[in-house]
Amino acid sequence: MRKKRKFRGYVKPTNPHNINQDIHTDPIRLVGGNVQNDIVSLSEALKIAEHQGLDLVEISPKAKPPVCKVIDYKKFLYEQKKKAKEIKQNQVKTSIKEIRFGPNTDDHDFNFKKNHAINFLKEGNKVRAYVFFRGRAIMHKDLGALLLDRFAEELSDISKIESPKKMEGKKMIIVLSPTVKAIVKKDERTIAREEREREEKLKKETNA
Repeated sequence: MRKKRKFRGYVKPTNPHNINQDIHTDPIRLVGGNVQNDIVSLSEALKIAEHQGLDLVEISPKAKPPVCKVIDYKKFLYEQKKKAKEIKQNQVKTSIKEIRFGPNTDDHDFNFKKNHAINFLKEGNKVRAYVFFRGRAIMHKDLGALLLDRFAEELSDISKIESPKKMEGKKMIIVLSPTVKAIVKKDERTIAREEREREEKLKKETNA
């Protein structure tokens, strides 16, 4: 038999900041809203915010005294949400792509796989390259080491070694990560279009 949950009644939704009547510290340091950076009583600060048709928001509760700002809180949250989405949008989603070699990989195959690695790095991905030693080929680890050293050297202008070469079972592995300049940036038109789409979406969510 399922145990019934206790009815909690109305639960007030919480804001990420204390605003207006939710602020209980007195006095406070008041900033924003065309007011001087000064220490005032809480009641005076609330009157100033009300007079300007704005909100009193506690932005630094741990300061002594706490810092409160006179702002349009709804607009403030909108801007904060917008910035957070922009940061998330601009973050490069990194994944690890694998490139496999044999200890006797010829130049043609090497260059073919290197070009794949270049594309992976420019997309912001990491590259995990490894030499697989089959059977008695494990006796020629030096060939694998030379190959991976060459691979890292020829990609050194767009990558850096994240994990130096090491043996894992029958594999000798090296991991490269892209440098900032390696990642191909979006053109200005694409950035502008995505920016407009984000703003329109945020406006809809804010007005909902």
